Amino acid sequence: MNATVQEKKPASKSLLVQGYEVVIGFETHAQLSTQSKIFSRASTAFGAEPNTQACAVDLALPGTLPVMNKGAVERAIEFGLAVGSHIAPRSIFARKNYFYPDLPKGYQISQFEIPVVQGGAVEFYLGDEKKSVRLVRAHLEEDAGKSLHEDFIGQTGIDLNRAGTPLLEIVTEPDMRSSLEAVAYAKELHKIVTWIGICDGNMQEGSFRCDANVSVRKPGEPLGTRREIKNLNSFKFMQQAIDYEIRWQIEELEDGRAIQQATVLFNPDTGETRAMRTKEDAADYRYFPDPDLPPLVIAPEWVERVRAGMTELPRVMAARFAADYGLSDYDATQLTQSREVAAYFEAAAKACGQAKLVGNWIMGEVSRRLNASESDISACPVSAQQLAKLIGRIQDGTISNNAARQVMDVLWAEPASAVDTIIEAKGLKQMNDTGALEQIVDTVLAANPKNVEEYRAGNAKALNALVGQIMKGSQGKANPQQVNELLRQKLAS
Repeated sequence: MNATVQEKKPASKSLLVQGYEVVIGFETHAQLSTQSKIFSRASTAFGAEPNTQACAVDLALPGTLPVMNKGAVERAIEFGLAVGSHIAPRSIFARKNYFYPDLPKGYQISQFEIPVVQGGAVEFYLGDEKKSVRLVRAHLEEDAGKSLHEDFIGQTGIDLNRAGTPLLEIVTEPDMRSSLEAVAYAKELHKIVTWIGICDGNMQEGSFRCDANVSVRKPGEPLGTRREIKNLNSFKFMQQAIDYEIRWQIEELEDGRAIQQATVLFNPDTGETRAMRTKEDAADYRYFPDPDLPPLVIAPEWVERVRAGMTELPRVMAARFAADYGLSDYDATQLTQSREVAAYFEAAAKACGQAKLVGNWIMGEVSRRLNASESDISACPVSAQQLAKLIGRIQDGTISNNAARQVMDVLWAEPASAVDTIIEAKGLKQMNDTGALEQIVDTVLAANPKNVEEYRAGNAKALNALVGQIMKGSQGKANPQQVNELLRQKLAS
């Protein structure tokens, strides 16, 4: 979903698929929003010509030494504070040894035994059910380069522009039990890193890459053998890949075959996963402390300076919306899906003083229209002030909800229009003249004696038929609340 809020879906349960319990954990690489790389001053800008942004340090030329990027450390601290983690006062960089053509040094500088961010949790809603996924750690590391496969000439090129780009790898406990829950977690994590500005979240450009570790087991049994689905670059493909992998593993076990630990890729064209290589364990990487980098020491004062400069976090803002505007926890969470949605809501709520109605319109009518055009709130043609004016006209009885939707149709097509001008031009004002309305009610009652008898005999649905006739007689301009009150008075007398 690309628009303002998530659609409300049924709450998840502890799902069993063909008698198996699904177990999912995530490793996410968030590319940090620094201008330069983690251990060099080379640019991190996306889209440059191949190998034009790789300096001597990135190329691992003899005699070069890495120098830590302070901005990358501060972004890691921000993330830790955002998810309630422990910020390690002292952490260590290690060399992760493996051979790959786009890894110039023959090892990757990462963190192993002592990461900078430890513990924490990501909380989110799945339907009306509140979920929490525990984090194991988040550690700093450098990215590798990129292999470019030119199939039409049968060659592979190496682009080292990305080598040395700063990453924060965020690792969860295996707490998720369905693909829906996994996608909801990934969306919430994406929201957090983009909200606090440490990552631009562009999945197509590889700024936010998710790896899902999937296994299945019979309830009560030990964890099954996991297979890691690498580099899932859209939420849609993420759910498809996990669902396919679950079915595949269950079929293998049901056929009496054991699951082999492996790294797999998802092919969106076929909708299938395929094994890429046998999955390595930590011992295979021969981690050892990097002798070129001293321990990373983070004083409490540094953490507090970072905390003081952070924007209001989404969970804090949601709690404030619930307290200040009387919203439910669910609605407050939906209205803080992005900073832009939250700002739009708050501006409209303050302008008209009807926070609940504003929230309902954003989560309903506005979201529906944006979804239809696959747009987000930044593309909304109706300003927060216009929405506030429209809701004000509903609240003061000038127009009905149905008429308000007609006004919204015009505003959406002609954003420069004024709410009151549209109401006048289309003749949408409600009939608030009690005398005129009473005449219509009397006429309808006289013309529908059967409905009157049925209502007085206890058939409550007969009232709806009468209301419909009155609204028709007023050409839809009668105030529904007035109609119901007046009708009940007449029928009771």
